[in-house]
Amino acid sequence: MKPTPGTGANARPAVSARDAIMPREPIQVAGRLIRPGESVAFDAPLPSLYSHAAMSLPIHVVHARVEGPRLLVCAAVHGDEIVGVEIIRRILRSPLLRRLRGTLVAVPVVNVYGFVNQSRYLPDRRDLNRVFPGSENGSMAARLAAFFLNEVVRTCTHGVDIHTAAIHRDNLAQVRASLAGDPQLTAMARSFGAPVILNAPLREGSLRAAACQLGIPMLVYEAGEALRFDEVAIRGGVKGVFRVMRTLGMLPPLKAVSAAESREPATARSSQWVRAPQSGILRALKPLGAWVRKNEVLGIIGDPFGVREAEVVAPWAGLIIGRANLPLANAGEALFHIARFGEPGEAVEAVEQFQYDFSPETDIGPPPEPPIQ
Repeated sequence: MKPTPGTGANARPAVSARDAIMPREPIQVAGRLIRPGESVAFDAPLPSLYSHAAMSLPIHVVHARVEGPRLLVCAAVHGDEIVGVEIIRRILRSPLLRRLRGTLVAVPVVNVYGFVNQSRYLPDRRDLNRVFPGSENGSMAARLAAFFLNEVVRTCTHGVDIHTAAIHRDNLAQVRASLAGDPQLTAMARSFGAPVILNAPLREGSLRAAACQLGIPMLVYEAGEALRFDEVAIRGGVKGVFRVMRTLGMLPPLKAVSAAESREPATARSSQWVRAPQSGILRALKPLGAWVRKNEVLGIIGDPFGVREAEVVAPWAGLIIGRANLPLANAGEALFHIARFGEPGEAVEAVEQFQYDFSPETDIGPPPEPPIQ
């Protein structure tokens, strides 16, 4: 399938010649005024810890002289999801930003409280991605959500929120977005280049849902595991954000589009977790990214003595897009996340090609940074 005209990696910039010559206004983010042509990194003050240690939200704004969209790229809404931190660092170091149109607002660590504790949650044990839009007079999580939404997100026109799987789980690279009735978000999701798109409904309290309420198209990139770096996920994320920026007209179109750039992702019809039928120790038999048939054995879970064992069986055919890495499981725990597709061949091919494109051994793009081992 060919990319939709005007939405792929080689789309024409969405900035007119008239816009390019008009003087641009400064932008204010979290109380800081950034003038056209400035690239500013600063810390926005947040409530301190009970120990009186000061806390702040790290923000980097690149405000180009040429008019264009204002894209938010953020990570670590869950404090232990660090893949996005490295993705944003590499984006900010890229020479491509010298040709930027519009504004890039980068927040590598949103949940700084969880980040310093290597925890998904805030000190009040709340999940930041379940309390948006938050409240200035609410809990610690609600206050951080309100500040981030009102002082940062509202200044932007589009967004990419980067996540990983939770602790002891791993996610295949995927984009999640609510695509119904939003052609611009659909174009962003398809252009990102992840092998899989999940047409995911909005979850109440999430940053994505709050952005939607503000009329800001926002997608989620999911890849990797909490508290771990994944070089393929990182490289794919960096390239994906730049592809979205080209689609929005924030970067010039490519002079030539490679097969990898024009590859179409596979869109899942639905997805669901397969859960442990009993408590025990899991011996997983299928890796992340594997295509499985209905009733195929995904793993075996049993007691330490091998006396009582049960098979974990796929209830439908699909692609494993998420998997538990910790073998110790209680009854009912999520073990394998399976996405269902209309055409299995497309999904398998997209996953294999993504792994090939962004493996340090086969990446043929511009010389990247040394791969993280």
